Amino acid sequence: MKDNEHFLNKLIVELFNDVLEIEQSALQQGTFSDLSVTEIHTIEAIGMYQPRTMSEVAADLRITVGTLTTAINKLIKKGYVCRNRIEEDRRVVMIQLTKRGKLAYRVHQKFHMDMIRETIEGIDEEEEKVLVTALEKINNYFRKKYDLHNGKE
Repeated sequence: MKDNEHFLNKLIVELFNDVLEIEQSALQQGTFSDLSVTEIHTIEAIGMYQPRTMSEVAADLRITVGTLTTAINKLIKKGYVCRNRIEEDRRVVMIQLTKRGKLAYRVHQKFHMDMIRETIEGIDEEEEKVLVTALEKINNYFRKKYDLHNGKE
């Protein structure tokens, strides 16, 4: 059993690192080569449709509002995000994606879907169910163990 534990640990670490490297490589070779993986994940956290507060996005990314402010400033300069204060309370800052930001979001979403489709290509439905169940169990373990997402899905 120890061999399996060692192998699974190695596999999880390699998988995590490989996905990040593949994402960065795909970004650098594509239309959005001016974005980092962190920036595309910030765009993803902002979302497509509704303006969101800085606090909401920072909480989703598990970073401070100050750290998010730095990232948002860069994304505004690059044309991916716009920022507005609401009239009712000028302290509240709302952010949303520009047209270019929405395009980056969609392209990144497609990248992930293509990656998943290629990953499960060639496995049968039963193997796919086993894979999903195993990954859910691993994900739930990490979320509980390290209090990730504060119970949010």
